[in-house]
Amino acid sequence: MAENKQSLGDKVKGAVSKVKGEAKDQIGNAKNDKGMQADGKKDKAKGNLQDTAGKLKEDPDRR
Repeated sequence: MAENKQSLGDKVKGAVSKVKGEAKDQIGNAKNDKGMQADGKKDKAKGNLQDTAGKLKEDPDRR
């Protein structure tokens, strides 16, 4: 049960990071702010890693 909570937590954190990253990327694009775009891409990558970690915790046989 604890693993399910950890995996769900990682998935939620991943989703939040991806949304935050997409927002920064789009705002940076609109403002022509390369730094903000880079931060957004970094946040999206972090979100993808968190999501993957959650999936691996949920089903360790996927490795």
